[in-house]
Amino acid sequence: MRLGAVIITMGNRPDELKALLDSVARQEGDPVEVVVVGQGVRLTGLPEGVRCVELPENLGIPGGRNVGIEAFGPGGGEVDALLFLDDDGLLERTDTAELCRQAFAEDPRLGIVSFRIADPESGETQRRHVPRLRASDPMRSSRVTTFLGGANAVRTEVFKQVGGLPGEFFYAHEETDLAWRALDAGWLIDYRADMVLLHPTTAPSRHAVYHRMVARNRVWLARRNLPAPLVPVYLGVWLLLTLLRKPSAPALKAWFGGFKEGWTTPCGPRRPMKWRTVWRLTRLGRPPVI
Repeated sequence: MRLGAVIITMGNRPDELKALLDSVARQEGDPVEVVVVGQGVRLTGLPEGVRCVELPENLGIPGGRNVGIEAFGPGGGEVDALLFLDDDGLLERTDTAELCRQAFAEDPRLGIVSFRIADPESGETQRRHVPRLRASDPMRSSRVTTFLGGANAVRTEVFKQVGGLPGEFFYAHEETDLAWRALDAGWLIDYRADMVLLHPTTAPSRHAVYHRMVARNRVWLARRNLPAPLVPVYLGVWLLLTLLRKPSAPALKAWFGGFKEGWTTPCGPRRPMKWRTVWRLTRLGRPPVI
């Protein structure tokens, strides 16, 4: 099974990027081909054999990753699966690529594998990095309904069948949008605790646009993918959860601004999932109302 890797960067972490590329090069088995996408930056000092794409502007996380996919041919077709790795991450083990090959080979319905993210100093895995509701034990692998954007592997057949990441999202919830479309097409998603990306513990709210885009994209996610009766239920639940978390006044103002924007701006094509997919999500422990 041919593997590629897509890494997007804004050029502000050269040392971390080099360490990540070295960890990919150390993977056992056939070499993993790598594409680095520069988001509005010139790329210099990349190792020999690493492809690079320099974009004139920052297209956002899903937009940049889509460019990386197409660098491997339409839908990434030059390879069988693609790893997506944050530029400040590091593959802890040398057999992660081989574990990916094995997982995809053993289950032809497996479309996406989500890695475990662990802090390089403490070894801690943040609760938000376990893509399921029952997240208290990050060491337990399981079938899940979404995945982690900067630490995963996707079979390229998924992109050919359901399309790429939603570029208009720019940041936040783009993984769940792809996951729901993949699940609706019959693919499976696994969280694997033994496939580890070391990554410093961070808070998502460090991004200035976090609260606005989380709210906007949550609305877009529902409008694009959910059956009509579930849209108000899903968004009502998340509105209540947001209020219960008691964000600061500026954060709440940004959130409501994004929530309004989600209703008043185009969200891309609407393809509501089948009701049997809603039932699948429910059986997997995360009905699409939360």
